[in-house]
Amino acid sequence: MSLLLQKSSILSGVDLSISGSKSESNRLLILKELYPNIDIVNLSSSDDTSVLIEALSTQSATIDIHHAGTAMRFLTAFFASSKSKEIILTGSNRMQDRPIEILVDALKSIGADIEYLDKTGYPPLKIKGKELQISKVSLDSNVSSQYVTALLLIGGSLKNGLEINLKGEITSKPYLLMTLSLLNEIDINYTFKNNIIKIDKFNSTYLNKTFQVESDWSSASYYYSFIALSKINTEITLNTFKKSSLQGDSILSKLFVDFGVETVFIDNSIILKKTNTSISSVNFDLVSSPDLAQTIAVTCLGLKVGCVLTGLKTLLIKETNRLLALKNEIKKLGTEVTITDDSLSFFLPNKIIDNVSIDTYQDHRMAMSFAPLSVLTNISINDADVVSKSYPKFWNDLEKIGVKINKP
Repeated sequence: MSLLLQKSSILSGVDLSISGSKSESNRLLILKELYPNIDIVNLSSSDDTSVLIEALSTQSATIDIHHAGTAMRFLTAFFASSKSKEIILTGSNRMQDRPIEILVDALKSIGADIEYLDKTGYPPLKIKGKELQISKVSLDSNVSSQYVTALLLIGGSLKNGLEINLKGEITSKPYLLMTLSLLNEIDINYTFKNNIIKIDKFNSTYLNKTFQVESDWSSASYYYSFIALSKINTEITLNTFKKSSLQGDSILSKLFVDFGVETVFIDNSIILKKTNTSISSVNFDLVSSPDLAQTIAVTCLGLKVGCVLTGLKTLLIKETNRLLALKNEIKKLGTEVTITDDSLSFFLPNKIIDNVSIDTYQDHRMAMSFAPLSVLTNISINDADVVSKSYPKFWNDLEKIGVKINKP
């Protein structure tokens, strides 16, 4: 499905509710499976979360998680430590090109029985669940924080707990801290010192905990971009967000000050308000929040602001190679982009070419990050329904804020 977004002014004063964080929801679903007396409120409505719910409830011997990278990593560890479970874990063609060897090697080192069914280092996987007895593991932590989180989530359920030695610079550290905070809330003891995380075995016989999932800051990023590209004093309200958020992408409220977006926290809501923009370029290290890269790059393009983004190595192994995808699509709009394995940059952006069709590469964030350019020009989004991976109501919500969308 291709959508034409007509040049539109944003309606000021709109109030939107965004569903729960995909990151928090998926962590809590694994924890609930391990510790059933957990209740979860405001779960994410994303495809990724729906896929994980289905995978945890199915009796099928083969589980297809489609494009859901988080589910692939978390379920690999979960099923490997689930006694008497034997499953084949597979996914889409793109998923079968996304590496998982670092996690599989770590799990094998503590006794897991996992076999590659096609290419070594990639799904599909045959997993025979068993009690994992070894309590110490080392792995590279500079590729994907989800490998580490997958181990953290099962650590308290293992016979002897788990000690994880993290090698190298930690990628997306806020996501590890999110996981540890959730473990803390259910009284699983841990220590984190000198790149070593120790998770104690959870011995409590009583646990009764309700979690209210905060709304998704990654999804909020697109509205920050809309406001940044809008007229002075345009504002919208987003629910439900916390000033003391567990989500790394909450750094938005600080980063977008440079783009003239003020964030006001009131109760469980944030008000985004456009103020003056006076910058000529930005230079951000996004190693802790790489999912913001597409939104920030497109915002810079729209504001004709020079852009240098680093810390982006993980974007190479997402739903697509996001760095190459950004380079291709921004070039269509009239500006040349330079990329490396870790960075993206452009300077003195040109006037945006009108009526360009943006390819999304089966990547939800490509579709959503380019949508705010509709404040400035007509723009088409190809394969627009890909947004269901994280934000199924995205196009409907854009219409609520005044974006004129031509649907087939």
